Amino acid sequence: MGAIGLMGAMACLVVMLSFTPSPTSLSGYALMRGVMGAVASWIFLPSLALTLLAGLLAIAQRAFHNAGWAWVKLATGVLMFEGGLVYVQGPMRQEADLSAAALAGDGNPAMLGQALEGEGGTLWVLLAVATANVALAIWRPRLIRPPVRAAGP
Repeated sequence: MGAIGLMGAMACLVVMLSFTPSPTSLSGYALMRGVMGAVASWIFLPSLALTLLAGLLAIAQRAFHNAGWAWVKLATGVLMFEGGLVYVQGPMRQEADLSAAALAGDGNPAMLGQALEGEGGTLWVLLAVATANVALAIWRPRLIRPPVRAAGP
């Protein structure tokens, strides 16, 4: 369920980014960024937390300790969590707040829209990592962990 919400939220954000008006159209820009901030806070972030928690619970099972795919899935989950917080949720929420302040006359409209180009690319990369994460959970390929060599002569 977490992966469904996470990937759905990212897909929605990609679509909304493509329809976001220019910051010169302040009311439309502020409205769209407010909606994007809400999606990032209320759908993306809880889904991201649920996905990471499910991955951590899965790796806690002894049966998966020697499964290479589980460790790769854990690494992609941590990458998703860090990338999601730093490059998606935080900037989306911040831009929503800045655009609302600019619309109210308390902010500088010239500061808006500086990250529009990077946000789309980041979302596409995170969507690819999330897809790989789901594929690993379903496919469970036989990835081999390197053997631990015993110390000795």
